[in-house]
Amino acid sequence: MIPVLYTQHTSITLGKYRIAACPRALPSGRFAAQVSVASGKGSASTARIMCFIDDFATHDDAAKYALAQGLDWVNEAKPTH
Repeated sequence: MIPVLYTQHTSITLGKYRIAACPRALPSGRFAAQVSVASGKGSASTARIMCFIDDFATHDDAAKYALAQGLDWVNEAKPTH
């Protein structure tokens, strides 16, 4: 039997934005935080991928950090009325 590694990607939707944490394992055994902030549909969709310098001891810690950074970016990008 071939072992399979499943990774859990955490995502949320905030208005027109979909924010998805995509932590990745580093050779050191720690995790890098990455987040995707996407909007639109089909050929009109856009996504911004942000990778961060800090590394984290666990997958969950990296995912939480990435989501927080994505939420901050969306909140700054939203027009204020």
